[in-house]
Amino acid sequence: MKHINIKALAQELNLSVSTVSKALNDSYEISEETKQRVLETAARLNYVPNPYASSLRGRKSKNIAVVIPEVADSFFSLAINGIESVAKTKGYHVLICLTHESYENEKTILKEFQGGRVDGVLLSVSTETTNCSHISDLITNGLPIVFFDRACDEIETAKITTDDFESAYKATEHLIQQKAERIAFLSISKSLSISNKRLEGYLKALEDNRIPVDPNYIVDCTNDPEQNYLLIKKLLQQKNKPNGIVASVEKLTTPIYTACKDLQIKVPEDLKIVSFSNLEIAAILNPSLTTITQPAFEMGKMAATLLFKALEHTNPTTSDYSFELTESSNFYSIFLVSSPYQLLLQLWNTFHKKPVYYNYTLQ
Repeated sequence: MKHINIKALAQELNLSVSTVSKALNDSYEISEETKQRVLETAARLNYVPNPYASSLRGRKSKNIAVVIPEVADSFFSLAINGIESVAKTKGYHVLICLTHESYENEKTILKEFQGGRVDGVLLSVSTETTNCSHISDLITNGLPIVFFDRACDEIETAKITTDDFESAYKATEHLIQQKAERIAFLSISKSLSISNKRLEGYLKALEDNRIPVDPNYIVDCTNDPEQNYLLIKKLLQQKNKPNGIVASVEKLTTPIYTACKDLQIKVPEDLKIVSFSNLEIAAILNPSLTTITQPAFEMGKMAATLLFKALEHTNPTTSDYSFELTESSNFYSIFLVSSPYQLLLQLWNTFHKKPVYYNYTLQ
């Protein structure tokens, strides 16, 4: 009897090639009923897998990739530590890839993983990513992907996030309790689900406390620190300027502080600030910073754990982590300096706006 290929098998079953492939490989994404139907039809039609392709699929690279926007953000640095702690126990190497918040860089990086360079991917999408088809294509082709922090909501795969709505709600409510009634909200990208959820939390807190929304207080910032400084300075120069700010990402903290210094605005007397941040030095900044802190290390560990479950054909689940609001207090003034490594890394990121790869070999 003549053998048929997988495309003909898929046509016979009226299923996609990727679904048939996953069923034949016992993927957790496919129901037992569908698997059984595929196997029975394959046997009836004398389908024989391509031995060369099967050998390629069976070969493990012992690498996983972590694709993130940047490492200067303390959240991602801590998350990487958590990821590595799990990968080490599994005997895997970690390939860290930076998108620099570029959609094109993200597509280029992920495309390189189609040939088996890595066994799975941990991904936090860029601010420019609005179309997630390049990600769903990889998942369809059998590459396990787990989102952490920034996710594509429309893609059905494991995600590790915090409750962004509730955390922004609590941040705004905290400012209201501190007698701030003109509260601004600063974000980076409306395309990110975390930005939208945090904005919704901010708006709900204002509504519940009967504070009218002023569109002038909702500022869409960019990935350019100088541009952000100008936008924040303009906000703080309004006649009816805000007396509270919720910064939805850590990178906005520096331009806020710089603008306050240049405009001689006293923090927290004239302006109270709450920022999403994992900076350990937030409490000893002068003035100190009230933060919404995500459990970055634990989120990295859980994301890696779910990825390895997927590699072991176990159905991973989505997890939400809680956040912590750390209130500022008064400390003596100190100078903040970066380590030589951080300084070189920031200079590299500034002048090389293209994908950057870091190979971490775990001993």
